[in-house]
Amino acid sequence: KTLEKYLKEIELQRQYAANTLQAYRRDLVAWVRFLEEKYGELPHGAKNDPLFLRLYLRQRSEQKVSNRSLARFLAALSSFQKYLATQPGNKQYIFKLPRMKYQTKIPDFIPQSDTERLFDHSNTRADKKSYFYSRDFIMIALLYATGIRREELANTKLSDIDLDRAVMTVTGKGNKQRLVPIGESTLEDLRRYLPLRREFQQGKGTNAPHLLLNRQGQRLSVRSIDRLAASFAAKAGLELTPHTLRHTFATHLLENGADLLLIKEILGHSSLSTTQKYTHVTAESMKKAYRSSHPRSGLKE
Repeated sequence: KTLEKYLKEIELQRQYAANTLQAYRRDLVAWVRFLEEKYGELPHGAKNDPLFLRLYLRQRSEQKVSNRSLARFLAALSSFQKYLATQPGNKQYIFKLPRMKYQTKIPDFIPQSDTERLFDHSNTRADKKSYFYSRDFIMIALLYATGIRREELANTKLSDIDLDRAVMTVTGKGNKQRLVPIGESTLEDLRRYLPLRREFQQGKGTNAPHLLLNRQGQRLSVRSIDRLAASFAAKAGLELTPHTLRHTFATHLLENGADLLLIKEILGHSSLSTTQKYTHVTAESMKKAYRSSHPRSGLKE
């Protein structure tokens, strides 16, 4: 019962993102069910003990659950325990949680030399005069030029874009808003796209306020953005996801000397440690360039 109250609170009051809510519910419901089974095996009156958590983590590891997923579960459990601490009679359910170490995967990104292939219109699409080609092009352009998330792009409205100030208002996780700059090239792309969008929407007789529209003239879904981004890139001979473009945006800014704090604000990260993963990407790029170019790198021809 307390778990359901907690999940309601983080949804309605703390306004956690939909994906986070889904993950927390999945992780914590499985944990509570495990506890219910274990309590049924114990003598009456036995108290909760960290041993249960160790047993659960071992069980999950034997089921080939990754350390990264277990670390996410522990983060969810930590948040739930803090909620329990505010409720009367729950102290016996609270104990110190272990830390779970896992190797952080270096994000995929596209080298700067390859990104122009996305924007030179030399891909193999046959519908380059249609609204749908223009929509997909501006979708890719915004994902790369602003680094916004696919959910953020799907929810972007015409009123969120200020062409005169060259910025867009982005609503991120927890309904937090931030201003994101738009480069001059992307502004020109938007100015070409918007009349085509208006003409297409008039033909459909809809009044959806969103920037990107589907074939019915309504908001383009997140799943469609995934599919269309992959398809557009494939026509240019590249393989990517919307998140690849977000990583690429951050990596290219770092490679060209942008400040890490600035990148953090643009990306909408709540913690600088999240943004710092991109320093590992650029470090790997530097090592690769060194190994292939420097006579003392140790590589033999």
